[in-house]
Amino acid sequence: MAMMWDPFRELDRLAADMLDSRQGPRVMPIDLHRDGDHYVLAADLPGVDPGSVDVDVDGQLLTIRAERTLRANGEVKWLAHERPSGSFLRQITLGEGIDTAGISAHYDNGVLSVIIPMSERAKPRKVEVMSSPNSEQQQVTAGSSS
Repeated sequence: MAMMWDPFRELDRLAADMLDSRQGPRVMPIDLHRDGDHYVLAADLPGVDPGSVDVDVDGQLLTIRAERTLRANGEVKWLAHERPSGSFLRQITLGEGIDTAGISAHYDNGVLSVIIPMSERAKPRKVEVMSSPNSEQQQVTAGSSS
């Protein structure tokens, strides 16, 4: 297989690797939206073994961890190696009104989907306005004394 070699691209990649001060886990890109009475978080984790994905909830902190390992032994001579491997981590602080016991997750085609339901007390509700039987009498009395 022939690959074009671009020295400037390689220099950019090497400089980025050397200047990257993060020695810990990499950040995974996510999308988050509200769908009715729950939130949906989608995290891109292509090439990650589903067995390595870990989703934890501790109080109001949602933590997603995953591991992508290289699938090659030490005798491989890389022609291109741009896909990051190692640990990935994302932490999200959940607001009040989340049903943390009802959170669920599934992994399909390289995307982790986390469903985060709202608690019953946080769902929008209609407040009934009550009329006091004495309110009409108070208004008439107040109006006649002016």
